[in-house]
Amino acid sequence: MDLRQLRYFIALTEHRSFVRAADAMGITQPAFSRSIQGLEQEFGCVLVDRANKELRPTPEGQMVLQHALRLVQGAALLASEVTQMTKLDAGELRFGCGPAPAVRLVPEAVASFVRAYPRVRTCFEVNNWEKLSRALSREEIEFFIADIRHFEADPTFQTQPLTPKRGVFFCRQGHPLLSKESLSTNDLFDYPLAAALIPPGIRKVLANLSGKTDFTPHIQTEHVPSLVKIVLSCDAIGLNTEEGFAEYANQGLVRLHWRNLPQHLENVSARCGIVSRMGYRLSPAARAMIDTIIAIDTQPAAEVG
Repeated sequence: MDLRQLRYFIALTEHRSFVRAADAMGITQPAFSRSIQGLEQEFGCVLVDRANKELRPTPEGQMVLQHALRLVQGAALLASEVTQMTKLDAGELRFGCGPAPAVRLVPEAVASFVRAYPRVRTCFEVNNWEKLSRALSREEIEFFIADIRHFEADPTFQTQPLTPKRGVFFCRQGHPLLSKESLSTNDLFDYPLAAALIPPGIRKVLANLSGKTDFTPHIQTEHVPSLVKIVLSCDAIGLNTEEGFAEYANQGLVRLHWRNLPQHLENVSARCGIVSRMGYRLSPAARAMIDTIIAIDTQPAAEVG
């Protein structure tokens, strides 16, 4: 039994004639008859009453007809939905991003994607790279954008680098540190640090600067607006990307510069990239979104605002 045979049987019940039904399906009458006979052999019963002038379905034929209609309609609907999704006229896209790309890159990419493919439902989750990797492994998302250092050597993941996001330390206007003529990294660790989940590489740099074996921020959140509000409301020092700082600088933030070991601060950056599962084929919507992200990432900041 296959869909072709079911379509022939539906045509026979519609046209009530082997000749007319075969004509409608574009095959010869003998081939059409053999197909109906094959279907009857498959079920082990007669499906049409050939003694009846109108070739009415038998009770078994009526049951087969009901299921055949649902199966054929379902197959047509499936083919239509797949075609629509392939053409990005429908479907759903789920992906994730860390707080750094969520400031500018991802919102602009999603806006551009939605303008091009307004019928695709787009959902993205902002979280830290640990939780996003678990969501990816559970197939809850197709890919995510975050710091890729933790995933580059893992054979279960595939990474594609984007432009690194340099880290910036900042504080509120009126912070005690601003009364000093110059700042050393020792001053940095006199105050609580507010940041997102810090990748091991950056954590090691901060640990080295602090003279400790490891480093964990006093305040951790993936929500950049909340991080900024905390820094504006107390003496905590914030760590975010240059983009994240620029987005909120006019609210009263001041960038901090350290006089010693500036080369270490060059390393306090997010090596952003796209992470997906190795060996898994991305949906057309995911591939289109990644192309959009890469295109925006390679544009100068002046072009994208």
